[in-house]
Amino acid sequence: MAFKAFRQTHVYEKQVAPKEKDKSSIQCLECYDRNVYIGTKSATVQHLILPSSTNGDPSPGWTKTREGRARKLGSSNPVAHLRAVPLFNHLLVLWDRSITALNMFSLEPVSTMKKIQHVSLFEVCESLLTAQVGCVEMVTSSSRRKAIRIHVVGVDRWEVVKEVPLPQEPLAFAVDGTSLCVATCERYLLCDIETGISEELFPHNHNRQRVIVTSAGRGEFLLNGPGSLGMFVMKTGICQRPPLQWPLEVLAATVCFPYILTLQSQVLSVYSMLDQQCKQTVSLHGAKGLLSTSDGVLVFTERDIFSLRLLPFEEQIQALVGHERVEEALLLLDGVQSRFPHDSYKELQKAIACLAGFVHFYQEGFSEARELFIKCELDPREIIRLYPDMQSCLSEDFQSKVDQVNKGRDLQVLWQEDRDTFHHYLAFLGDFLSAVRGTEQDLKCTTEVDCALLRLYTELGDTENLQQLVTFPNECRLDHCVPVLERHNRFFALGSLYQSHGNQTDAIKTWVKIADGSHKDPSCSDVYGHIVWTLSQLKDRDTVWKFADWTLQRHQEVGVQIFTKRPPDDRLETQAVLVHLEKYPLALVLYLEFLIHDLSSEEERHHTRLALAYVTQSLQEEEEADLRPTRRKLQQLLWESKFYDISTVYGRVNATTLHTEKAVLLGRTGEHSQALQVLVHLERDLQAAEAYCCRAAQGRDTQFKQALLLTLLQIYLKSEDLTRTAVDLLNNNPQAFTSEVIQLLPDSWSVRLVSHFLVGCVRETVHQRRMVRLQKALAQAELMQHKVTWMQASKTKFRLDKEQKCKVCQRNLTEPQFACNLRGELMHTSCTGFSAS
Repeated sequence: MAFKAFRQTHVYEKQVAPKEKDKSSIQCLECYDRNVYIGTKSATVQHLILPSSTNGDPSPGWTKTREGRARKLGSSNPVAHLRAVPLFNHLLVLWDRSITALNMFSLEPVSTMKKIQHVSLFEVCESLLTAQVGCVEMVTSSSRRKAIRIHVVGVDRWEVVKEVPLPQEPLAFAVDGTSLCVATCERYLLCDIETGISEELFPHNHNRQRVIVTSAGRGEFLLNGPGSLGMFVMKTGICQRPPLQWPLEVLAATVCFPYILTLQSQVLSVYSMLDQQCKQTVSLHGAKGLLSTSDGVLVFTERDIFSLRLLPFEEQIQALVGHERVEEALLLLDGVQSRFPHDSYKELQKAIACLAGFVHFYQEGFSEARELFIKCELDPREIIRLYPDMQSCLSEDFQSKVDQVNKGRDLQVLWQEDRDTFHHYLAFLGDFLSAVRGTEQDLKCTTEVDCALLRLYTELGDTENLQQLVTFPNECRLDHCVPVLERHNRFFALGSLYQSHGNQTDAIKTWVKIADGSHKDPSCSDVYGHIVWTLSQLKDRDTVWKFADWTLQRHQEVGVQIFTKRPPDDRLETQAVLVHLEKYPLALVLYLEFLIHDLSSEEERHHTRLALAYVTQSLQEEEEADLRPTRRKLQQLLWESKFYDISTVYGRVNATTLHTEKAVLLGRTGEHSQALQVLVHLERDLQAAEAYCCRAAQGRDTQFKQALLLTLLQIYLKSEDLTRTAVDLLNNNPQAFTSEVIQLLPDSWSVRLVSHFLVGCVRETVHQRRMVRLQKALAQAELMQHKVTWMQASKTKFRLDKEQKCKVCQRNLTEPQFACNLRGELMHTSCTGFSAS
């Protein structure tokens, strides 16, 4: 069954004698409410009264059209145009190139309104006058002049108020407020009635019978353009709609929103203004014209009148949906949105969008289906229930509210016979459920959606989305989801699911089994690292202690992070951790380093314990190296830390081969001479001895470093084997020794042996002397600069009059010398000692 936007009804057939057929044919129509007026070829106006229903429904109250009064205007010439003015109960008739006003019901002429002569066309339009003074405007075109006139029509008079010239004679026109659209023999014009300014729109090649100008509503006109195009032109002169390609030889056209009706001699075509497509055709033999009414269109032939009544939009939309033309249904609904109450529109929109979504769904138009299902706020469970093995995700009390007629493929059959296509349907389900998850559409069925997503991701092997689902808060039912994950060996995700539901112990146990090899799950490459990170963030401290040993036994260096990587506001008690780490020396060292370096602990026990731990590790290392990593850390701690117990550490180091560390500890107690002897005679590292002097002297004055180097030199001089080293020390550091050191040198040393030292010492002495002079000169220059600045700042002029008196003794100032106090008051120089200021 084809779609129908209008329902056709035969409302009137003119019965005439055979001899009168040609003379009494219908020429024009006018309609107001149930009153229809016919203008005939024989100069007659006939009043018809339509039945209360013209939709063709076989209701008991339906009756035939009744004929009312008729008025014979003359013996010849057809009635050209009729227009009703309900405000005054007037019927305006254009006959024999003149306009006559008749009463709408009696058809008697209005005696006070004389005929308007020499008129070829006229139209009535409402304007501001209608509301202000109870008048309407009428536009007429003269049959003698290329001009139009504007008339003000009242209840008992009409008068011309303006005349607007035109470049050509008008063949047809339509009026909308102050805008007039005119068709001439070769072009269309747009004219402003108030200003008289006309604008050319576009040319045409139609004859007089094919020119069409009609109002399309809301300041818009419909024109028969060139090339059989129906053109929509706004009163501003622009086109906001695409043109309509309509048939050749169109006799008439009118707009009944949202449709355009075009009339040919044998058929009437209905086009949509929304998509420019033909929606309906009606066969009408001998049709002559159209008349738009409040609820449709009247079509007339020479003898008959047909009513095309616009069907209710909801009925049209349902018909389109029934033909699976859901996109057209949605387009129509959006186009006529203003004709529905808001609530009704929203409900209807949801229903149609839902049906359209299912049509796209079964046609594998998944992108369109998803958008439509979201738009109609479809319950996600309606989609879940379509999939095999997904029904178990739904609660028992769920009842489908979608009257789904499966016109597509059965997913159960598809699941069994075409796994590739079914895989696409599964992907759609995932996209749709992910899109609605967390929205209002998901509020009533969050558990079902999460369970379905978990099952879907598991079966599709989508590790990333599965892990994201189970890691973050979710509403998955454990009794349903745990078996699914276990069956597919998704134990890592299972642990995350336990964790998101607060079962921390079960989560860690599951991951431990993966790390130990009891469970096989290749989806996680570093499950041990994840366990450590989880324990480091876990607030459940009992669980942390429960798995601490397993973590440390597997890898001390990584396992200790369960203590060191915890949030600052949730750290475990330090002493308890230290006690627990007694069995794990490497972890203990790392934890102590964390306390000292990261937390800046100043507790003596922590520093001392770390130093002792370094000593133990250093003694256990078998490989020989000048500075092994642990010894480097130990030496740095001994040099830099101020908080460890020196005696305790020294007692542990004294009996070992850690001579460098022993020297550092001696230096911390002030025994620098003994420390240097250890480095020279026990460690036998002369470079370390000299470096010790530099390191120990950091932050101290020059004399301290000189004293250390002198001590080292004395140690060298006491050993004949170290004579060359003593000479090198002396020659390499001439600035660090004074000339008195010569007295310590053996008499057997020649001047040439220490010449480098002597030259350096002399140069250093001369340099120091010159530096002192230079500093003195710079200081004097700076003092001089300050004096100049002071003199420039204090240079002030004073005026001394003949009778000027001393501020102190009150006698005249007769001498050229005088003094001035801070307030600028003058006095004798001899009186300055008596001035209070």
